[in-house]
Amino acid sequence: MPDPSTLQDMDKAVMRIMDAVEAGEAITIFADYDVDGGTSAAQLIRWGRALGCKFKLYVPDRVKEGYGPTIAAFETLKANGADLVITVDCGASADDALVAAKGLDLPIIVVDHHMMSGPMPPAFALVNPNRPDDRSGLGHLAAAGVTFMVLVALNREAKRRGLKDLPDLLSFLDLTALGTICDVVPLTGLNRAFVAQGLKVMSQTPNPGLAALAQTANINAPFSTYHGGFLLGPRINAGGRIGQADMGARLLSSDDPAEIGGFAAELDRINQDRRQLQDRILQEALEQASQFGEDKQVICLAMQGWHAGVIGIVAGRLKDRFGRPALVIGVDKHGIGKGSGRSLAGVNLGAAIHKAKEMGILQAGGGHEMAAGLTVSEEKIPEFQDFIEDYLSAEVIKARANNALKIDALISPGAVGAALMAEIDQAQPFGAKMPEPVFAFADMRISYAKRLKGGHIRCAFEDGAGVRMDAIAFRADENGIGDVLLNPDPPRVHIVARLKENTWQGRTKIDVQISDLAIVA
Repeated sequence: MPDPSTLQDMDKAVMRIMDAVEAGEAITIFADYDVDGGTSAAQLIRWGRALGCKFKLYVPDRVKEGYGPTIAAFETLKANGADLVITVDCGASADDALVAAKGLDLPIIVVDHHMMSGPMPPAFALVNPNRPDDRSGLGHLAAAGVTFMVLVALNREAKRRGLKDLPDLLSFLDLTALGTICDVVPLTGLNRAFVAQGLKVMSQTPNPGLAALAQTANINAPFSTYHGGFLLGPRINAGGRIGQADMGARLLSSDDPAEIGGFAAELDRINQDRRQLQDRILQEALEQASQFGEDKQVICLAMQGWHAGVIGIVAGRLKDRFGRPALVIGVDKHGIGKGSGRSLAGVNLGAAIHKAKEMGILQAGGGHEMAAGLTVSEEKIPEFQDFIEDYLSAEVIKARANNALKIDALISPGAVGAALMAEIDQAQPFGAKMPEPVFAFADMRISYAKRLKGGHIRCAFEDGAGVRMDAIAFRADENGIGDVLLNPDPPRVHIVARLKENTWQGRTKIDVQISDLAIVA
């Protein structure tokens, strides 16, 4: 565990927060609307409650207010009596809002992890391992991880001041882990420790909101990064995407069973609506993207009416489908485009967005290497599309040339069993920069294939000895795998897959999840 004080401005931030706690000042947590922001806010709110302080929560509406603090938001908080504002997972690039806050005599402590450039904004304290002058070496942390470091420093200072009955911070690690998993930061170093320990907490004594959400989603412990990233995370995100922006953070910070149950059920319902909206926009985006030539290195699409709440997911799907960085921009009725992008390893999308903002092409923008967001006026979109193509082309060409599907082992269907799954389990947790093992199965005959809802295909294969293997291909309609599996005269194929244990109604089986396949020559 690193010393929190190695983070620039940590001690300054902690002293100011503790002074505010002891003085009974009105403290507001200003959080981003995604899982990383919600888990960060919930950690701080729970810590404050343990000390008898009721921190208020403010989460901006994704569509109406956009990402991060605004002048209007800070003016509202000041008018409502806030003495101190702590931003989490946002604020590092909110220069205009921070200047305004200083003029309002409203101290702001920024807790963030996003890339920064240019002069330091006038926050009271800015804790961000990715600020240019930070030497902590913790730039891989998500905001939830930076927040946990703040709590460690707060507990240390509280003990120094003689305060008693401080919260056990290990019990917060399920929230830290979830934010880390869902923000897709590298699961190396301290992040790996956070997630490994946090999943244990989540599986044994989880946050009440997570427990209710898991029950609603019909999933049971032990939990893995898959549960966090693909089952729990999307439901928490759903509120910020197309529902009530603060619902996820309120779910995770509440101890009221009735309130928690209501939030969990509503988030589950909103998530279903989100998937329908997402699927429609994805189809429109795929049609538009299919018109691009092979010489185009960056997929950058825009359309009137695309909902800002799901464009990030659509960008991720396009990136996977075409093997290129993808940005998707939804333009509202006022001619303002909100965009989200996803990148390839080795292509720094965040740096490109920062450069476009510096050049005046974008109204706002920020992010990190693999993901970024932006605001652009409609008339500037063609200029931005030209810029992002020119700026990233060389990086994309190099990244695509070096891109390979790395296989950990060539195995037979008979090897898929409990012993192999036990070996895989020892290597967990898996995530960014720490991928799951990938296996190849050679020269397999397609013996069964059936289309499922959502564009998935349930299938089965046999090897040369007639050993059968059941499998599933998710989103097969999008990636072309479905055309091969459903061919009336199916060819023999080599398969690349990941193996997952799937427990349903007390029964556990191994899912062979197809990542790719090649027709045997």
